[in-house]
Amino acid sequence: MPKLYVGILSSSVTVEDLQRLFPRKLPKAHQAAPSPPSCRQRRLGLQDPQPGPSVNPLGSRHSLPNLPLRILVPTQFIGAIIGKEGLTIKNLTRQTQSRVDIHRKENAGAAETPITIRSTPEGCSAACRMILNIMQKEAYDTKVSAEIPLKILTHNGLVGRLIGKEGRNLKRIEEESGTKITISSLQDLTLYNPDRTITVRGSVDVCCRAEVEIMKKLREAFENDASVNQSSGLIPGLSLSTQGIFSSGLSMLPSTSGPHRTLQTAYGPFTGQSACLGGLYGVSSAAPHAHLHTPPEQEVVYLFIPTQAVGALIGKKGQHIKQLTQFAGASIKIAPAESPDVTERMVIITGPPEAQFKAQGRIFGKLKEENFFSSKEEVKLETHIKVPSSAAGRVIGKGGKTVNELQNLTSAEVVVPRNQTPDENDEIFVKISGHFFASQTAQRKIREIIQQAKLHKQKHQLGASGSHQSK
Repeated sequence: MPKLYVGILSSSVTVEDLQRLFPRKLPKAHQAAPSPPSCRQRRLGLQDPQPGPSVNPLGSRHSLPNLPLRILVPTQFIGAIIGKEGLTIKNLTRQTQSRVDIHRKENAGAAETPITIRSTPEGCSAACRMILNIMQKEAYDTKVSAEIPLKILTHNGLVGRLIGKEGRNLKRIEEESGTKITISSLQDLTLYNPDRTITVRGSVDVCCRAEVEIMKKLREAFENDASVNQSSGLIPGLSLSTQGIFSSGLSMLPSTSGPHRTLQTAYGPFTGQSACLGGLYGVSSAAPHAHLHTPPEQEVVYLFIPTQAVGALIGKKGQHIKQLTQFAGASIKIAPAESPDVTERMVIITGPPEAQFKAQGRIFGKLKEENFFSSKEEVKLETHIKVPSSAAGRVIGKGGKTVNELQNLTSAEVVVPRNQTPDENDEIFVKISGHFFASQTAQRKIREIIQQAKLHKQKHQLGASGSHQSK
């Protein structure tokens, strides 16, 4: 039966105020029917939860949903978190006004289970605290003596800004919260899992204090990326596997193994319709199927690594570089040193886009693993790719606009050296410097520009040929 609520309201009261005051009691006749989730929303898993009450974490100021809090918990505690007949999890969601998804089925048999929490920042933090308290109590009751750290999952593209220049942001959070924070290696990234694990150690109180600051930084980075993308046609490489960048189409397939596979696309505010169809690699949304059947083009990339890292990359009796070649499906060769005192050596990688991603990712990870870079420092390397000299202007753009946009959106440094003499194939070098994901995105975007230039040239030639024949 309809109910009438009578009261005196201030003139400053908004619809949001009323919704908070009367949760689930407002008439919905004035609300438009919910539109079906877009391709981007389906892939991100961020559409409004249905059925049940929905929470808009960002309010009316943002068009994109808030970045959810994703944590990893030991699977042995999942039963305690859910509770008898689900009462514990129901109580948790009610008290914190959040939606909590426990990804058990997708990660059956794994030692750790991902949990996604969607709410306001305050709601996410409250739910996180309750989960940590539940696990601590269960550990005490079952006499589990091992430490239970807070593990936060986040996309690799956000990690650099969390760490900050020379690790300052992370150091500040550690000092202010009284925790010890570590971040998983880049080598742990895979084609289907672009997530890093942030491990926070300490008591429940200090871990929760750190969670608030960590998520604040991650949300800032997420929202900045989203706002930049709304005003630009370029797509930064923060969720490479969700953007269909590989011409083989493998990045479009669901993962069939490995932990956290349900969360592989949890970050990617840039995944629009064209990206869902492989738009980053120069394929229009009108012809996605032709894209999937096109044989992948062989690419050559010149990656520069510290001279002292050559031995680690080759491995004992060449075992590591052989394994890397087999894993990536690429040809990997180390060029001879030009002189005895060079500080860098050139690694020549030949293979299709997917192989480039795997090979370069493993090399970046190996350098981190072997401590050629400090634990809180991102690995940044210089990469050279060749482009037709006739297309150099397109890469630079009018007044340097295109190259500046590339740099701003990918966080990579992109330079087209002046006064280059084209090689025998009429090609010149473009230099790219940055961390792995920044470099990958810049490479992909430049390849797309070159592909567009080739298509434009072919179209022009066909048009000229047709007009000549008609005469």
